[in-house]
Amino acid sequence: METINLGKENSVFNHFIREIRDVNIQKDALRFRRNIERIGEVFAYEISKKMSYQAQEITTPLGTSNENLMLEKPVLATILRAGLPLHQGLLNYFDSSDNCFISAFRKHKKGGNFQIKIEYISSPNLEEKTVILCDPMLASGSSMVLAMEALLSKGNPKHIHVIAVIASTEGIQYLKENSPVRNWTLWIGAEDQEMTSQSYIVPGLGDAGDLAFGEKS
Repeated sequence: METINLGKENSVFNHFIREIRDVNIQKDALRFRRNIERIGEVFAYEISKKMSYQAQEITTPLGTSNENLMLEKPVLATILRAGLPLHQGLLNYFDSSDNCFISAFRKHKKGGNFQIKIEYISSPNLEEKTVILCDPMLASGSSMVLAMEALLSKGNPKHIHVIAVIASTEGIQYLKENSPVRNWTLWIGAEDQEMTSQSYIVPGLGDAGDLAFGEKS
Protein backbone atom coordinates (compact mmCIF):
# COMPACT_ATOMS: atom_id res chain seq x y z
CA MET A 1 0.00 0.00 0.00
CA GLU A 2 1.32 3.42 -0.99
CA THR A 3 0.16 6.82 0.26
CA ILE A 4 0.51 9.78 -2.12
CA ASN A 5 -0.09 13.24 -0.63
CA LEU A 6 -0.54 15.77 -3.45
CA GLY A 7 -0.67 18.62 -0.94
CA LYS A 8 3.04 18.22 -0.19
CA GLU A 9 3.88 19.60 -3.62
CA ASN A 10 3.61 23.32 -4.39
CA SER A 11 0.88 23.72 -7.00
CA VAL A 12 -2.49 25.36 -7.66
CA PHE A 13 -3.95 22.28 -5.93
CA ASN A 14 -3.06 23.92 -2.59
CA HIS A 15 -5.22 26.92 -3.47
CA PHE A 16 -8.22 24.63 -3.97
CA ILE A 17 -7.56 23.02 -0.57
CA ARG A 18 -7.31 26.45 1.05
CA GLU A 19 -10.67 27.55 -0.36
CA ILE A 20 -12.60 24.48 0.79
CA ARG A 21 -11.13 24.90 4.29
CA ASP A 22 -11.59 28.69 4.62
CA VAL A 23 -14.70 29.36 6.70
CA ASN A 24 -15.40 32.58 4.79
CA ILE A 25 -15.15 30.98 1.33
CA GLN A 26 -16.65 27.53 1.89
CA LYS A 27 -20.06 29.05 2.71
CA ASP A 28 -20.61 29.55 -1.02
CA ALA A 29 -21.99 26.08 -1.83
CA LEU A 30 -21.52 26.47 -5.58
CA ARG A 31 -17.88 27.47 -5.15
CA PHE A 32 -17.32 24.68 -2.61
CA ARG A 33 -18.69 22.04 -4.97
CA ARG A 34 -16.66 23.38 -7.88
CA ASN A 35 -13.45 23.37 -5.83
CA ILE A 36 -14.06 19.78 -4.79
CA GLU A 37 -14.72 18.95 -8.44
CA ARG A 38 -11.47 20.63 -9.50
CA ILE A 39 -9.60 18.66 -6.83
CA GLY A 40 -11.11 15.50 -8.31
CA GLU A 41 -9.81 16.52 -11.74
CA VAL A 42 -6.28 16.90 -10.36
CA PHE A 43 -6.49 13.47 -8.73
CA ALA A 44 -7.75 12.00 -12.01
CA TYR A 45 -4.82 13.46 -13.93
CA GLU A 46 -2.28 12.11 -11.44
CA ILE A 47 -3.88 8.66 -11.26
CA SER A 48 -3.95 8.48 -15.07
CA LYS A 49 -0.14 8.35 -14.95
CA LYS A 50 -0.40 5.00 -13.14
CA MET A 51 -2.53 3.35 -15.83
CA SER A 52 -1.26 1.03 -18.59
CA TYR A 53 -0.78 2.55 -22.04
CA GLN A 54 -0.25 1.35 -25.59
CA ALA A 55 0.63 3.25 -28.77
CA GLN A 56 -2.21 3.58 -31.25
CA GLU A 57 -2.21 5.06 -34.73
CA ILE A 58 -4.54 8.04 -35.17
CA THR A 59 -5.63 9.44 -38.52
CA THR A 60 -5.54 13.23 -38.78
CA PRO A 61 -6.75 15.40 -41.71
CA LEU A 62 -3.13 15.55 -42.93
CA GLY A 63 -1.69 12.15 -42.07
CA THR A 64 -1.25 9.78 -39.13
CA SER A 65 0.08 10.10 -35.59
CA ASN A 66 1.02 7.56 -32.93
CA GLU A 67 -0.43 8.36 -29.50
CA ASN A 68 -0.07 6.47 -26.22
CA LEU A 69 -3.58 5.70 -24.99
CA MET A 70 -4.91 3.98 -21.86
CA LEU A 71 -5.61 0.29 -22.28
CA GLU A 72 -8.47 0.26 -19.79
CA LYS A 73 -11.14 2.47 -18.28
CA PRO A 74 -11.20 2.62 -14.47
CA VAL A 75 -14.51 2.15 -12.68
CA LEU A 76 -15.34 5.27 -10.65
CA ALA A 77 -16.89 4.62 -7.23
CA THR A 78 -18.09 7.07 -4.61
CA ILE A 79 -19.72 7.11 -1.20
CA LEU A 80 -22.96 9.11 -1.21
CA ARG A 81 -23.72 11.96 -0.75
CA ALA A 82 -20.62 13.99 0.03
CA GLY A 83 -18.54 12.26 -2.63
CA LEU A 84 -20.64 13.40 -5.61
CA PRO A 85 -18.69 16.58 -6.53
CA LEU A 86 -15.37 14.71 -6.18
CA HIS A 87 -16.78 11.89 -8.32
CA GLN A 88 -17.83 14.42 -10.98
CA GLY A 89 -14.28 15.75 -11.14
CA LEU A 90 -12.99 12.23 -11.81
CA LEU A 91 -15.72 11.65 -14.40
CA ASN A 92 -14.78 14.87 -16.22
CA TYR A 93 -11.45 13.24 -17.09
CA PHE A 94 -12.36 9.54 -17.18
CA ASP A 95 -15.45 10.44 -19.15
CA SER A 96 -16.17 7.01 -20.62
CA SER A 97 -15.82 5.10 -17.35
CA ASP A 98 -18.50 2.98 -15.71
CA ASN A 99 -19.66 4.17 -12.30
CA CYS A 100 -20.41 2.70 -8.88
CA PHE A 101 -22.35 4.31 -6.02
CA ILE A 102 -22.31 3.23 -2.38
CA SER A 103 -24.79 4.46 0.23
CA ALA A 104 -23.36 4.72 3.76
CA PHE A 105 -24.87 6.36 6.83
CA ARG A 106 -24.28 6.85 10.53
CA LYS A 107 -26.63 4.84 12.75
CA HIS A 108 -26.61 6.82 15.99
CA LYS A 109 -26.88 5.19 19.39
CA LYS A 110 -27.51 6.46 22.91
CA GLY A 111 -24.68 8.46 24.41
CA GLY A 112 -23.65 10.03 21.10
CA ASN A 113 -22.02 6.90 19.71
CA PHE A 114 -22.71 5.76 16.16
CA GLN A 115 -22.05 2.89 13.79
CA ILE A 116 -21.39 3.15 10.05
CA LYS A 117 -23.81 1.13 7.93
CA ILE A 118 -23.75 0.35 4.19
CA GLU A 119 -27.30 0.55 2.82
CA TYR A 120 -26.80 -0.45 -0.82
CA ILE A 121 -24.33 -0.55 -3.71
CA SER A 122 -25.03 0.01 -7.40
CA SER A 123 -22.08 -1.24 -9.42
CA PRO A 124 -20.91 -3.02 -12.57
CA ASN A 125 -18.86 -6.20 -12.35
CA LEU A 126 -15.47 -5.30 -10.84
CA GLU A 127 -13.56 -8.51 -11.52
CA GLU A 128 -9.97 -7.61 -12.53
CA LYS A 129 -10.95 -3.94 -12.95
CA THR A 130 -9.07 -0.88 -11.75
CA VAL A 131 -11.36 1.00 -9.35
CA ILE A 132 -11.10 4.58 -8.11
CA LEU A 133 -13.01 4.94 -4.82
CA CYS A 134 -13.48 8.48 -3.53
CA ASP A 135 -14.84 10.27 -0.46
CA PRO A 136 -13.86 13.84 0.51
CA MET A 137 -13.04 13.00 4.13
CA LEU A 138 -11.19 10.03 5.59
CA ALA A 139 -11.87 10.43 9.31
CA SER A 140 -11.98 7.21 11.35
CA GLY A 141 -11.54 5.12 8.21
CA SER A 142 -14.38 2.74 9.06
CA SER A 143 -16.72 3.88 6.27
CA MET A 144 -13.94 3.49 3.69
CA VAL A 145 -13.18 -0.05 4.87
CA LEU A 146 -16.88 -0.94 4.66
CA ALA A 147 -17.06 0.59 1.17
CA MET A 148 -14.09 -1.49 0.05
CA GLU A 149 -15.78 -4.60 1.44
CA ALA A 150 -18.93 -3.68 -0.49
CA LEU A 151 -16.88 -3.40 -3.69
CA LEU A 152 -15.62 -6.95 -3.19
CA SER A 153 -19.20 -8.20 -3.40
CA LYS A 154 -19.07 -7.19 -7.09
CA GLY A 155 -15.82 -8.99 -7.91
CA ASN A 156 -12.12 -8.82 -7.09
CA PRO A 157 -10.63 -5.60 -8.51
CA LYS A 158 -7.12 -5.65 -9.94
CA HIS A 159 -6.26 -2.46 -8.05
CA ILE A 160 -8.15 0.14 -6.00
CA HIS A 161 -7.14 3.78 -5.88
CA VAL A 162 -8.66 5.34 -2.74
CA ILE A 163 -9.07 9.13 -2.77
CA ALA A 164 -9.66 11.39 0.24
CA VAL A 165 -9.28 15.15 -0.02
CA ILE A 166 -8.49 15.44 3.69
CA ALA A 167 -7.49 12.46 5.85
CA SER A 168 -6.79 12.07 9.54
CA THR A 169 -3.62 10.33 10.65
CA GLU A 170 -5.77 7.90 12.65
CA GLY A 171 -7.95 7.13 9.63
CA ILE A 172 -4.93 6.44 7.43
CA GLN A 173 -3.54 4.03 10.00
CA TYR A 174 -6.91 2.30 10.44
CA LEU A 175 -7.20 1.85 6.69
CA LYS A 176 -3.70 0.38 6.48
CA GLU A 177 -4.48 -2.13 9.24
CA ASN A 178 -8.00 -3.10 8.15
CA SER A 179 -8.13 -2.85 4.36
CA PRO A 180 -9.82 -5.98 2.94
CA VAL A 181 -7.81 -5.74 -0.30
CA ARG A 182 -4.08 -6.08 -0.91
CA ASN A 183 -3.50 -4.05 -4.07
CA TRP A 184 -4.47 -0.47 -3.36
CA THR A 185 -3.10 3.06 -3.28
CA LEU A 186 -4.22 5.93 -1.04
CA TRP A 187 -4.32 9.42 -2.56
CA ILE A 188 -4.87 12.40 -0.24
CA GLY A 189 -4.77 16.17 -0.50
CA ALA A 190 -3.86 16.84 3.14
CA GLU A 191 -3.22 14.91 6.35
CA ASP A 192 -4.53 16.34 9.64
CA GLN A 193 -3.37 15.01 13.00
CA GLU A 194 -6.45 15.45 15.20
CA MET A 195 -10.00 14.10 15.28
CA THR A 196 -12.92 14.83 17.61
CA SER A 197 -14.92 12.22 19.54
CA GLN A 198 -17.62 12.60 16.86
CA SER A 199 -15.03 11.66 14.18
CA TYR A 200 -14.65 15.13 12.70
CA ILE A 201 -11.16 15.93 11.43
CA VAL A 202 -9.33 18.90 13.00
CA PRO A 203 -8.67 21.38 11.47
CA GLY A 204 -10.49 19.65 8.59
CA LEU A 205 -13.20 21.68 6.91
CA GLY A 206 -16.45 20.73 8.66
CA ASP A 207 -19.16 18.53 7.12
CA ALA A 208 -18.42 18.18 3.40
CA GLY A 209 -21.91 16.90 2.60
CA ASP A 210 -23.63 19.81 4.33
CA LEU A 211 -21.31 22.35 2.72
CA ALA A 212 -21.98 20.93 -0.72
CA PHE A 213 -25.71 20.20 -0.52
CA GLY A 214 -27.15 21.89 2.60
CA GLU A 215 -27.66 20.81 6.16
CA LYS A 216 -29.61 17.63 6.84
CA SER A 217 -32.19 17.28 9.61
